[in-house]
Amino acid sequence: MPVRTTARSGIRRTTTATGLRATAVAILAAAALASCTQGKTDGGLRADPSVPSATASPSADPVENADQAEQAAAEATEEPTARAEPGPELVRDAFATLQATLGETCTPGAGDCAYFLGRVTQELTELDEAMRADPKGPGHFKQPLADMKVLFGKLGKDRSTPHLEKHFSEIVGTRDGINTWMQDHPDDYR
Repeated sequence: MPVRTTARSGIRRTTTATGLRATAVAILAAAALASCTQGKTDGGLRADPSVPSATASPSADPVENADQAEQAAAEATEEPTARAEPGPELVRDAFATLQATLGETCTPGAGDCAYFLGRVTQELTELDEAMRADPKGPGHFKQPLADMKVLFGKLGKDRSTPHLEKHFSEIVGTRDGINTWMQDHPDDYR
């Protein structure tokens, strides 16, 4: 029902704001009342702890239920993600990070090789993955992939510093050989 109000200028107008406010207050009151009623019957603050909750199993842990509810809500809001097709920039980016190691070196046995050899090996692994996933196909990168395959065959799964130092020449040689190959194929990294 419209309510008439008088403004300072003396103009009379009709407004429904008061009616909307009254409706909002009534809805909030009803929600609060429903909330209080549920609190007494299904495990709220005033519930009798000896009476099992109507919404939870008698042996359920409230923290576990909260965790499960949170996880279910997160899963419901997550969108399924399709694996993005790798673009040619993956090879470019992987090669750029490998190139960043060109000015670095270490002395095997001197204790300064752990980071360097680990980094070069990781960069070679990422470049290998990028080349295999590139739209041009692994056939385009035949030589560098073959060189990395030989290196990874020698290294195996052992990435310890002594083992990497043992294969220092092969690691650095593979890095330098791939750099030379890539320099002859500028369309792959520019």
